[in-house]
Amino acid sequence: MRIDIITVVPDILKSPFEASILKRAIDKGLVSIHLHNLREYTTNTYRQVDDYQFGGGAGMVLMIEPIDKCISNLKKERSYDEIIYMTPDGETLCQPMANQISMYENIIILCGHYKGVDQRVRDHFITKEISVGDYVLSGGELGALILCDSIIRLIPGVLGNETSALTDSYQDNLLAPPIYTRPAEYKGWKVPDVLTSGNFPKIEEWRENEAYKRTQERRPDLLE
Repeated sequence: MRIDIITVVPDILKSPFEASILKRAIDKGLVSIHLHNLREYTTNTYRQVDDYQFGGGAGMVLMIEPIDKCISNLKKERSYDEIIYMTPDGETLCQPMANQISMYENIIILCGHYKGVDQRVRDHFITKEISVGDYVLSGGELGALILCDSIIRLIPGVLGNETSALTDSYQDNLLAPPIYTRPAEYKGWKVPDVLTSGNFPKIEEWRENEAYKRTQERRPDLLE
């Protein structure tokens, strides 16, 4: 998978891809990340990428021209499955969406900044708009990182045990059940006996019941 990220502050995005699972995926050649500084696509002396909005109002807006040039240059080199804009009013990121995007070959992620982008960008270039929650960030970079992490970990070969992702919360519209590790008893707090019984059918039944119970208690909307 190739991910091209368009941003005005690329430095924010660098370090997360230099550690942990994301770095492992890159080192294995399972994913490639390419950061594009929007200021490199400007023609003005000051490398300006934003301007005041028509009609007045607070907040600067990312201009259409540098975004057009960047996306158009990328599209000359390859076709893209999706051109994604990270925005608070987009479709909320969920596990099924991450599952779908993880199967794509090439995607572009445009990070909004300031007040956002010229609406014409959204009308003519963007194919999908994604939000990471009902709140506003200073820019789309952190949202882009969340999206990247959610999809990269699903790519076969990234996780040590590929079945691990299949048992995560939300994969079956259920939250994950409680999990335990050694020691089996700590300060008198014991691990449920079924988990140390070696009876794997019973263990799976327990996990399914606990997952349903937890979902019913915390996210009953998922069961609807």
